[in-house]
Amino acid sequence: MNKPAIKAVLLAVALLFSACAKEKQYFETSGEVFHTSFHIKYRYTRALDAEIKVELDNFDLSLNPFNKQSIIYKVNNNIPTALNPWFEAVFRRAMEISDISGGTYDITCAPLINLWGFGFDKIDSVNQAVIDSLKEFVGYRKVRLENGAVVKDDPRLQLNASSLAKGYSCDVIAEMLDKHGVIDYMVEIGGEVRAKGLNPHGECWKIQIAKPIDDKSGQINERQEVVALCGRSVATSGNYRNFYIKDGKKIAHTINPLTGYPAESNILGASVFCADCMSADAFATAFMTMDKDRAVAIAETIPGLDYLFIYADVDGNLKEAKSDGIEFEW
Repeated sequence: MNKPAIKAVLLAVALLFSACAKEKQYFETSGEVFHTSFHIKYRYTRALDAEIKVELDNFDLSLNPFNKQSIIYKVNNNIPTALNPWFEAVFRRAMEISDISGGTYDITCAPLINLWGFGFDKIDSVNQAVIDSLKEFVGYRKVRLENGAVVKDDPRLQLNASSLAKGYSCDVIAEMLDKHGVIDYMVEIGGEVRAKGLNPHGECWKIQIAKPIDDKSGQINERQEVVALCGRSVATSGNYRNFYIKDGKKIAHTINPLTGYPAESNILGASVFCADCMSADAFATAFMTMDKDRAVAIAETIPGLDYLFIYADVDGNLKEAKSDGIEFEW
């Protein structure tokens, strides 16, 4: 076969493959995982629901403290178990952010979270003696990884990774989509978001930052700001959804492990933007344990991190503090 004929055959084959190639379109999948909801949108040649479910199920077996088959459940209950890269990544990042926060962020404060009624169990009586007894085995410096195992200074120590696991699950799904060659997606799990590429309108994905209004029902969703999310992640933490009233006082879910009491902060909502959603998730929680000025001072030292803090001034008025990298959409 001469060269012109070969070229003609190759061209015909190329055109055939081109004609058979499926056109990419936007797909959407949603459901329940980790006792919360998820919504995932992506542009691809086919639906990836099955692959997403497998990844989320595997993640659940790693870091869901309520799943008796999970790694973290076994660690908390001193049942011998092999760790995996997901668990180790979450553990190491948590330790780093604990250092940065000066210990006000701490995934070992599960007993204190339980004490105040926001965790696995609830103790009816809260007093200083009970808090002091629990603080004996709370503290991120009392646990470490050694030779692929979790080593505790006290067997009663427990881990609660809910402050960064949802964010990390967004990263895990994003990495799976990346491996399939997906370049346009938005992954939202429990309110934490990681996005890449463009939405169906050909624009950066847009997310709404809610006004921090006390609302246990989660039905009130007034807009504070809208921010374009271009190849980044965002996580928001606040004390306006997860709280209860006792003796006329608001008890919020963010616990300061250094004091053992709910954190007292003038920040009502902290939104953090990072490349990875695990860091955004953890830092959003960390900033809720401190006042606005300290949170801003720490945030400004972290490369690649942007923030939007909604806080109350001395007169109770809503104010905003944000980094220069945040631009609002109108």
